[in-house]
Amino acid sequence: MRYTVEVGNVKIGGANPVIVQSMTDTPTSDVKATARQILDLFFAGSKIVRVTVNDKEAAAAIPYIRDIVRKEADVPLVGCFHYNGNLLLRNNIDCAQVLDKYRINPGNVGFGTKRDRNFEEILEIAAQNEKPIRIGVNWGSLDQELLSKMMDDNAISKTPLSSSDVMEEAIVASTLISAQKAEEFGIKQNKIIVSAKVSEVQPLIRIYKKLFDKSLYPLHLGLTEAGMGLHAIIQSTAALSILLQQGIGDTIRCSITPKPGSARTEEVTVCNQVLASLGMGAFSPKVISCPGCGRTSGEFFRELSSDVSDFITNSLPALKKKYPGVENLNIAVMGCVVNGPGESKHADIGISLPGAGEDKAAPVFIDGQRKFTLKGKDLSKQFIKVLMSYIEERFGQ
Repeated sequence: MRYTVEVGNVKIGGANPVIVQSMTDTPTSDVKATARQILDLFFAGSKIVRVTVNDKEAAAAIPYIRDIVRKEADVPLVGCFHYNGNLLLRNNIDCAQVLDKYRINPGNVGFGTKRDRNFEEILEIAAQNEKPIRIGVNWGSLDQELLSKMMDDNAISKTPLSSSDVMEEAIVASTLISAQKAEEFGIKQNKIIVSAKVSEVQPLIRIYKKLFDKSLYPLHLGLTEAGMGLHAIIQSTAALSILLQQGIGDTIRCSITPKPGSARTEEVTVCNQVLASLGMGAFSPKVISCPGCGRTSGEFFRELSSDVSDFITNSLPALKKKYPGVENLNIAVMGCVVNGPGESKHADIGISLPGAGEDKAAPVFIDGQRKFTLKGKDLSKQFIKVLMSYIEERFGQ
C-alpha cells in the first residue's frame, strides 16, 4: 500500500480516495485575485490548490492569501518552486511556514554544481518546517546531466534502447533518485509525493506503471500540458482513466489551457467527471440525457437538456452548501418514449419528453414512479421547479 501523506487537512495515498488538485493562474502577488481563484477552485471540487511562488513579491503574498482563504475554507496551499525556490523559502520564513506543501522540480532548481545544493537547501527547509513535498519531474525540464549519461551508456550497450525509451527511463530514474535524496536530507517517507509528467498519453502510462512498481510514494497524475478544448479533455480522460482503473494514482490534475474568458475551474470539472465516471466519487448531480434522433422534438429537447444542465452547474456551489449529499442525485432528461420512461425510472427524478408525433405531454418520474405530467412551452421552468422541490424534500436539513 502507498504511504499516506497528510497535506493540511487532506490525506493522500494509502487507502484514501483519489483527490483533485488544481493550480491558479493569477499573479500570486495579486493577493485578492489569487485568494478568490483558490476559493473558486476549491468550491468547484479541488481539495488542494497550488500557486506559483516565483519571486519575493509572490512569497511575501502567501501569508495574506492564506488568511483571506481561511475565512471561507480550509484549503491546503501548495507552493510551486523553480530555480530560486531555496532563496525564496530561506528569505521568507512566513511563506515557508504557511504553505502546506512544497512542489519541487529537481531539474529546475539551479544549474551545474548549484543544482544539487539548491535542491538540498529546499529539502532542509521542508524538513525543518515538517512540510511534505512533491518531487515533480517534467520531461520538458529533465535533468540534462542524468539524461546525457543514460544516453551515453545506452549507446555502448549490447542491447540499446530507442532514444524515447531512454528518455522514459531517465524520467523514472530522476524521480526516484530525487525522492531518495529527499529521504537522505531528513524528509520522511510519509511526507513525499512524486510525479513524472509528459504530454503524451502512452509514455505517461508506461512511466507511471514503472513508478508504481518501483516505489510506495503516493503518485500525482496528469499530462504536463494537455492542450485546449476537446482535445485536452479527451487526452486527459484517456490517460487518467487507464491508470486509475488499475489502481494507480492518488491525486490528479487536468492541465487544460483555458479558452479566453473561460473559467479556470474547467480543469477541476473534468477531473471530477473522470472520477465520477469511474465510480470513484460524486461531485455534482448527474444529468443523463439521450443524444436525440429523428424521433425527438429537435431544439425543444436540446433546450430542456441544456437548461437543466446549466441550472445544476450554475447552482452547484449553493446547492452543495444548503443540501448536503445533493451531489449524489441522478437526473434524467429524455427525448422520446423509446427509452425515456425506462431511463427516467432508473434515475432519482426524470422527465420523458414527447417525441415527434407523440402526445404533447411529458411524464415526470420520481424514485421510479410516474408522479404527474407536465405540459406547455415552459417545460424547463416547470421541471426545474419540480426538481428543486425534490431536492428540498430529500436533502433539506
